[in-house]
Amino acid sequence: MYAITGITGQVGGAVARALLAEGQRVRAVVRDEGKGLVWAGLGCEVAVAEMNDAAALARAFAGTTGVFVLPPPNFDPEPGFPEVRAENAAIREALETARPPRVVCLSTVGAQAAQPNLLSQRTLLEEGLRTLPFAVTFLRPAWFLENLRWDIAQAREQGLLSSYLQPLDRAVPMVATADVGRVAAELLLHEGELPRVVELEGPQRLTQHDIAAALTQVLGRPVHAEAVPRENWGAIFRAQGMRDPVPRIQMLDGFNEGWIRFESNDASVRKGRVGVAEVIRSLAG
Repeated sequence: MYAITGITGQVGGAVARALLAEGQRVRAVVRDEGKGLVWAGLGCEVAVAEMNDAAALARAFAGTTGVFVLPPPNFDPEPGFPEVRAENAAIREALETARPPRVVCLSTVGAQAAQPNLLSQRTLLEEGLRTLPFAVTFLRPAWFLENLRWDIAQAREQGLLSSYLQPLDRAVPMVATADVGRVAAELLLHEGELPRVVELEGPQRLTQHDIAAALTQVLGRPVHAEAVPRENWGAIFRAQGMRDPVPRIQMLDGFNEGWIRFESNDASVRKGRVGVAEVIRSLAG
């Protein structure tokens, strides 16, 4: 039995489907029972637990062969990440209580960066779980290709890819959530010791011009990439409803300046199978 948190999202769902395809039993950990109905229909057990409820999480993790840890994303956190710190403490307490034989935790590329940014939430998660008295494997994927879902409409209607990743000709490691889910499932099923950190990217690194070319191919109309001026980012993000755009801007700076990167050398970074065109086709319907 494998307990999967974040199962209603893209990555957690991909992990669960990969395990089910291997004939494994899955326990879907959801915030309310209604969100687990679709997974119950697929033969999963359902456990209800908020990610800041240590006791409920411990019950959800009890008696399992492995646990996949994926706290909910927070794109507009309070200063100092108090919500994240509370969730991390509850996750740690639950894991200490349940003591599952294997834990795989979704982290992020650049989790080792000392500079504060939006991804520091995963840095705090790693710091909180690293000192558990048993092994935890941190899966650090690259930039998600599925972030392109917000660009499809503009590309289709205007032939434009507005990019915050700059310069446009800089190749950035990216990965599909299907690959992240597949690798996470493989790590949960793996026999023997695992490395503490597994870094993952897609089959090739992509410039924004590469992505525009893939959009052109899939959408059947010319698409070109343009850089969004950095001085406009704050106003744009506030107009989108963000209270504090600074952590997001810091994250983008980290990618653009190169300090959000893989910690290991490129040769040891695992490669996924799913390319950008396949992801765009799925997003574009």
